[in-house]
Amino acid sequence: MARVPFIGRLFWREYIALVGSLTLIFLEGLIRIITLGLPQPIIRFCYNRSKNLFNSLSSTQEKQFRSRQRSIVSSVASSSDFVDLCALFGYYAEEHVMQTGDGYLLGLHRLCWRKGEEALRVNAGEGSVKKRVVYLHHGLLMNSEVWVCMTEKERCLPFMLVEQGYDVWLGNNRGNKYSKKSTRFSPASNEFWDFSMDQFAFHDIPDSIGYVLATTSQLSLSYIGFSQGTAQAFATLSIHPTLNDKVDVFIALAPAMSPAGLRNGIVDSLMKTSPEVLFLAFGRRGILSSATMWQSILYPPIFVRIIDMSLSFLFNWSGRNISLNQKLAAYPHLYSFTSTKSVVHWFQIIRNKSFQMYDDDVQAPLGLGASDRYYKVAKFPTRNIKTPIVLIYGGSDSLVDIKVMLKELPRHTISREVPHFEHLDFLWGQEVDTLVFPHVFEALAAYAGRDHMKATELIYRPHQSRRFLDTGLSNCSEDELSSPTYDGSDINLETNSRIQGLPTRKLSANRLTPSTPRNRLHVSPSSSSTEPTSMDGTGDAKVGSRSKPYDSLLGNSTKHTRRRSNSTASAKSSDSAKRVGNVGIMIGPGRATIGVSTPAGPSLSPRTAEGSPSATT
Repeated sequence: MARVPFIGRLFWREYIALVGSLTLIFLEGLIRIITLGLPQPIIRFCYNRSKNLFNSLSSTQEKQFRSRQRSIVSSVASSSDFVDLCALFGYYAEEHVMQTGDGYLLGLHRLCWRKGEEALRVNAGEGSVKKRVVYLHHGLLMNSEVWVCMTEKERCLPFMLVEQGYDVWLGNNRGNKYSKKSTRFSPASNEFWDFSMDQFAFHDIPDSIGYVLATTSQLSLSYIGFSQGTAQAFATLSIHPTLNDKVDVFIALAPAMSPAGLRNGIVDSLMKTSPEVLFLAFGRRGILSSATMWQSILYPPIFVRIIDMSLSFLFNWSGRNISLNQKLAAYPHLYSFTSTKSVVHWFQIIRNKSFQMYDDDVQAPLGLGASDRYYKVAKFPTRNIKTPIVLIYGGSDSLVDIKVMLKELPRHTISREVPHFEHLDFLWGQEVDTLVFPHVFEALAAYAGRDHMKATELIYRPHQSRRFLDTGLSNCSEDELSSPTYDGSDINLETNSRIQGLPTRKLSANRLTPSTPRNRLHVSPSSSSTEPTSMDGTGDAKVGSRSKPYDSLLGNSTKHTRRRSNSTASAKSSDSAKRVGNVGIMIGPGRATIGVSTPAGPSLSPRTAEGSPSATT
């Protein structure tokens, strides 16, 4: 279909949709202005009327069920901040404030004590308890509260990490509830809100990580991001090479890099317009600030229903994996402030199908169409990332195109699919503790506290399940795995890799190998196990010495397979031994032994598959 003459950016139907979307924005803004002028009694009247209307349409069983669950749900929903939410479950949280290089003051939260450990000094210098550090970052239009506004402690990732002995930190973007201050600008000025993902990547993330490491006296930390929190990590690790040494593993939940677009045509047409149209519609400061107004005047179940309808309208998400009680508890904490410019930046990424920096010089609609030959927006060089990457994404998430994402990421990237999960399920899903947490814990056990440039001895092995893909460490028996609390010394093959608190599972004897032409591993629950693949032979290396970078990225890197120098078995013998990275595996009659081989002799600290010591020949 031909485009409108002399305009060129949109089709004529998209212009009709654009007019409709701008009309809706105008009406919503008008209602907000009227609401701001209403006295509190009238707002309370509207709230009560919506409550009565909802109850009149509910059945007796629904009313009884809500009554039984009201206590914890109302407590979580009405909690005013992060500290109060943690206190509901008996955890003590610290609040920190750090300053970015360009003058923004960001709020950080810290959870480092199990219940009853509040008197301990953790990562506070000599004589204190040393724990590995994990940093979590939220998504778009969110803050750190989204991680802890749960109805059950077992489904709360920060709490479970604390119970496993980690020092947990949670960050916040500039402009949101905990970071709405700057030494240079007032939040009432346009200059304060003149930021996008570029500023998150150049300042917020690296400065927050630097503050956490300086406070805890640690050399590295593990990064867990959700949605835009993953995009910010992709961006900042790609433009700060030295930051890769400070992040030992990057775990991306519901990763976002180049979304295919929005499902609704009206909003999708708005996304394709010039940024000036969006700034005209939403202003140049915070976006969707009216969300707090709607929350205050609507009865919570009605507010939840509106949010669900909006998510279905925009992204085609059903929300069926999140219980109604969890929605009632979490949705009041869902929204937090961000700039219109940061949303416009995402629209540019989606429109151009490129994970790029903000385009300040957007071409005019009357352009001749060949300007891209002479002008190119800088892309985030994500293939330069050296930190191990583990992607955990939902098979029903419309914002994730895993094929496009893997194409733009380094070869050592690993992906895990949770088939029926949508975007928000990775925060609040009913089965998040069984379908997502095991992947997170095992990746942390493999990498937390390690120098990933030298840790060539790890193999990440899958365990097939009907519900989800479980994984394990092939070179560590259950008895030899240790706590995430460590003494600060170098991590070696035999110690400091324990996965605490996980259900007992039998480790598979199969090893993962690359399954794509670019040697990138993409495993889903439906995939079958594969055999080791010999890519190219290399010489032996001592434990702790540097081999090829990323030879062991959770079993997804280039595999080096060769015979051990002291093996006398023939090629057809069942007693043959294979060499994978720096790990030697001796397969003999009735047992398999695993150890670290050296150029001159037998493996060090050999172990049988059952975990008992065994001599090797």
